[in-house]
Amino acid sequence: MKHFVLISVTKPTMKTLSITLTALVGLAAVVGLQAANPKVAPRADVSFTDPDNFTDAADGQRGSDYGRDGNLSEIKDHILSKANLYVPEGQKLVVTVTDVDLAGEIEPWHSPQLQDTRIIKDIYIPRIDLSFTLTNASGAIVKEGTRKLRDLTFQMNINPNRSDRRVYEKALLDDWLRTEFGRVKK
Repeated sequence: MKHFVLISVTKPTMKTLSITLTALVGLAAVVGLQAANPKVAPRADVSFTDPDNFTDAADGQRGSDYGRDGNLSEIKDHILSKANLYVPEGQKLVVTVTDVDLAGEIEPWHSPQLQDTRIIKDIYIPRIDLSFTLTNASGAIVKEGTRKLRDLTFQMNINPNRSDRRVYEKALLDDWLRTEFGRVKK
C-alpha cells in the first residue's frame, strides 16, 4: 500500500514578501553597523586579590560565596566599560581590587523568606579597596596608588537605575574614575 503526503504550497503574498524583505534589510543593517564599528580595545585590566576573603561580596550571609562571582563580574565589567571614558587612548589602567563590601547587609533573622535578601540601610555603606597603575603607551607609569572607596551618603545620591543590584558600587566606582582621572577630551 502506498502512502501519499499532501503538501500545500501557497504562493507568497505581498504581505509575506514585505515582512521577509524588511527582516532581511534590518539584519543587513545590523551586520553592517557591527562591521563598521569594530569593538574598541579595553583600556583597562581588572583583577581581584583573594576574593574568598572579601568582607561582603556575596548574596548570602557573610562567609557564603553564593552570587560572589556574579557580583565581582559586574564590578569588573563596569570598570572595563567605563575606563574608555576616563583613560586616554594609548594608556592602560590596571586595577587590582583587594576588598569589596557591598552596600546593604544580609539580615536573615527577619524571616526565612528573607534569608538571601540584601537589606539596604545607611549604616551598611558600599566599600571597595583597590590599587591601580596607569601607564602610557611606552609602559611608563603615569599615575599609581591605593584607594579606599567609601560613600557615606550613598542613599542620598540620585541614581537613575535603582533596578540595578550593584547601582551603589557602580556609582562609587564612577565617582572614583571621574575624580581620579577626569573624562577623556575628544
